[in-house]
Amino acid sequence: MEYFLPIAQVEINLLFIFGLSLAVGILSGLFGVGGGFLMTPFLIFMGVPPIYAVPNEASNILGTSVSGSTTHYLKGTLDYKMGFMIVIGGIVGTVLGIITFSYFKDIGKINVVISLAYMYILAILGTFMLIQGVSEIDKARKKITERKKLHKHYWIHGLPLRMRFKKSQLYESAFTPIIIGLIVGFIAAIMGIGGAFILVPAMIYIIGMPTRLIPGTSLFVTIFVSAIVTILHALNYGTIDLILVFVLILGSIIGVQFGQKIGEKIDSSEFKTILAILLLLVGIAIAYDTFIKDENAINTIANTSDNLGTLSQFILNFSEDMPIFYGLTSVLLAVVLGVGAAMIRKVYSNWNSARLAKLKNN
Repeated sequence: MEYFLPIAQVEINLLFIFGLSLAVGILSGLFGVGGGFLMTPFLIFMGVPPIYAVPNEASNILGTSVSGSTTHYLKGTLDYKMGFMIVIGGIVGTVLGIITFSYFKDIGKINVVISLAYMYILAILGTFMLIQGVSEIDKARKKITERKKLHKHYWIHGLPLRMRFKKSQLYESAFTPIIIGLIVGFIAAIMGIGGAFILVPAMIYIIGMPTRLIPGTSLFVTIFVSAIVTILHALNYGTIDLILVFVLILGSIIGVQFGQKIGEKIDSSEFKTILAILLLLVGIAIAYDTFIKDENAINTIANTSDNLGTLSQFILNFSEDMPIFYGLTSVLLAVVLGVGAAMIRKVYSNWNSARLAKLKNN
């Protein structure tokens, strides 16, 4: 099912994109990591220029984050106050990231910067996860148990403006979550990822939040950061493609639901090494694509905007004539799909619980 994207100006197979997004969503739900690390490079490999792959994946992350955050809201496992503090830093970091993105775009180096960022981050993250996964497997075989260390205090906790976070039962400087949010926002703006690989460990080891509140609060923060990234990219560069975004979000949301269900039934520790190896391989592939692959071998698609269908032509005109409303539409699409998926899951869960209870009583 080949389709010419009106904004990205490349021809891709929408069914393949959906299947790939579904698979990445399953991995994301199973391991609790953001799918942006894999989906953005995959889009690049399929011929979508990095400058388009980054913001469209950010829109995808927005949709899955809304879905996951809504689920945690219904469960009451979300710290709003802590989340808003991180969002404040995230907004500043996102703006700084967009400024940096614009600078490298203006000098014609943004594609290389994005590729290098993914190459190094994937190498570091993949190596860390591989070591951790092998260590967990070894400890499980030897039946070794470790006592968790108490929350440590660092210099960042001594900063002024201390406040109480009742939900997390913490009393520390507001600058702690704000600084963490700033870093996450900066990375999200440049790489099109949610920043969970920084945010989740920071919540555990630096902020010291209860584990049960971390996933929901992390997703809550990602909603705002991804929404800002989406709007700014749509407004400044016109790089959001609604057709691509819809397919990505649909595949990811369905995949995440399956991944979370699978994660409830199996121990994912042994599969962590597989994911780590996959990340390392993607990092190597990016390095090859950036520094070794013959540029002359890259297939280019001629500009066929004059022959676009009615829907594609409407989207192209909409993005050019009303960029602000187009960006808001991208955000609204992600929010509607995300909330809809969470509600469907809630209804199904209630129905299934009632069904099981009825069978048990009979």
